[in-house]
Amino acid sequence: MLLSGCATTIHSDVTAFNDWPADIQDKSFAFEAPQGADDTLEYRNYQVLVAGELGKLGFHQVTDGQQPKLLVGMKYFTIDHPVRVLQAEDPFMGPYWGPGYGRYAWGYSRWGYRPFFYDPYRFGPSYLEERIKHQYQRQLRVTINNVSGRKLYDVTVQNTSGVQATPHVMPALVQSAFTGFPGQNGVPRTIDITIEPKTETVEVKAPPKAG
Repeated sequence: MLLSGCATTIHSDVTAFNDWPADIQDKSFAFEAPQGADDTLEYRNYQVLVAGELGKLGFHQVTDGQQPKLLVGMKYFTIDHPVRVLQAEDPFMGPYWGPGYGRYAWGYSRWGYRPFFYDPYRFGPSYLEERIKHQYQRQLRVTINNVSGRKLYDVTVQNTSGVQATPHVMPALVQSAFTGFPGQNGVPRTIDITIEPKTETVEVKAPPKAG
């Protein structure tokens, strides 16, 4: 069985500040050590994405024991903003009419009658369906300093969308962080990047025969 999704366009607001030397030759870098709880497998996976984009720009990551010329820092967060939405529905257009199982505030559910009301602009009674819609606010910040502490590059990428999975969005955020590197100093930009769906093959086994 093949599982695939639809292409998604990620809209990001990007602002970069830089004091990038025009004559820099050695672009060797290492990542700053993540702090405490930030040191997760997910975090390290996003470091790989950053290293990949830097590699396209002529940077190279040093191996253990080598001394880099640049230090790269990375921070990110995701905040879920649930919003309650009331939507008028025609009960006769649904699969059933009357009592049913409905969604209520902040994700809690209960059995009960839906609240009916009469709309003179419709052909019959309607009910209000209360739903929860989620908007996920994300921010990625990447910094590049030299080993003496001089700040060379500082970019912030912000995105708000209904996409729940951060790993699905992060490749676009990282790519946006280095689009047009180093870019105009302090000029906000909006960057759109389309992420193609991944196709996954799942083996479905038949249940064992009885007896």
